[in-house]
Amino acid sequence: QVQLVESGGGLVQAGGSLRLSCAASGRSFSSYTMGWFRQAPGKEREFVAVISWSGGSTYYPDSVKGRFTVSRDNAKSTVYLQMNSLKPEDTAIYSCAASSTRAIISRLSGDVARYDYWGQGTQVTVSS
Repeated sequence: QVQLVESGGGLVQAGGSLRLSCAASGRSFSSYTMGWFRQAPGKEREFVAVISWSGGSTYYPDSVKGRFTVSRDNAKSTVYLQMNSLKPEDTAIYSCAASSTRAIISRLSGDVARYDYWGQGTQVTVSS
């Protein structure tokens, strides 16, 4: 079992930055691939970033590439999402998720079915 708790959300103006954290408790955090997803009201869940168990591989969809950076600290059992140049369309609830699937990091890492554990999410609101 892995429990995930996100923090760091809030209200920010367009062009600003936020850093989200996802703290994990439970067994073997360092063995999990970690993903970040977001869901805006009335929209489907969207994949925004993934990082391999070692931190050596990452992937971002075009919607956030160059603006968002995912990282992890396995000693602290925490994964981060640094979000820069935020836009109003980034407004959503952001959730982290843990996957035990051993697969190459790619756009396919956005498949929610690969993820075993999910956090409750943290709200990010970007004002124009």
